[in-house]
Amino acid sequence: MFWNEKRYYSVDYYLKQTFGEKIYRLSLNGGMTCPNRDGTLGTGGCIFCSSAGSGDFAQKSSKPICQQLATAKEQMRSKRNCQKFIAYFQAFTNTYAPVNYLRKIFMEAISDPDVVILSIATRPDCLSSEILQLLTELNDLKPVWIELGLQTIHPATSRFIRSGFTLECFHMAVTALQQCSIPTIVHVILGLPGETREQMLQTVSYVGNLGIFGIKLQLLHILSDTELGVFYARQPFPLFSQDDYCELVADCLELLPQTITIHRLTGDGPKNLLVAPLWSSAKRSVLNQIERTLKTRDTWQGKCYHNKE
Repeated sequence: MFWNEKRYYSVDYYLKQTFGEKIYRLSLNGGMTCPNRDGTLGTGGCIFCSSAGSGDFAQKSSKPICQQLATAKEQMRSKRNCQKFIAYFQAFTNTYAPVNYLRKIFMEAISDPDVVILSIATRPDCLSSEILQLLTELNDLKPVWIELGLQTIHPATSRFIRSGFTLECFHMAVTALQQCSIPTIVHVILGLPGETREQMLQTVSYVGNLGIFGIKLQLLHILSDTELGVFYARQPFPLFSQDDYCELVADCLELLPQTITIHRLTGDGPKNLLVAPLWSSAKRSVLNQIERTLKTRDTWQGKCYHNKE
């Protein structure tokens, strides 16, 4: 058995407990777009989203999935001693395509013997009944995770970032995935323009009450190739200091049930595109400070957080 060194239920610990070893994520590109980009809902995408559709670290879509996997595994194994992987379709909206095409690329990924989980990032408004049926079939072969970018529960912020879907739509998608027994991971962005600390905690509390599998807490990054980058250059707005952000993350973790796996506590935007906050590029430093912050909190003393062998 493995010992959980974190003061929260980390996904790394979950994976070691489930598969008996550390599992590494390989970012793939299915060559899709997004209804927020192709004119269905809009053409600019969400204002924080990069030109790569948040897939800046993903493989090139011009390559077949099997080749993307082979390249990504080779790159990972040159740095780590690893055998098993998560095939992560990250760029753009990865259920926004005909079902036959989705079946082809997802089966190609899930058929790789080194892949133990298929993880798919998508939008809540791109999960038709046919796609849910496909995901259910795939989930019978190997575990399938669906990652949904909620970002915020507050309508004014959602309109500002141009998410293009309602909270009701998101809730319906989560419910549908749960009915299919497909684990859901929800993305939340901390630091969106105009939101108060209380509003951010309200979003995290809402997500914590959904009965979902996991959550990603993402620090807002301002990237140069986004509309948010243009907005920030014209109208700078307050950003977190590293100290304040680490305190907020600790607050968020205290709100979440111990059963929710924590998949991310910050983020590392591409350094060639990162405008602010520049301190976020030192990801290890931020994670270490979050850990130190948690250790100072009396409310955390004596909590188990899945630390038993």
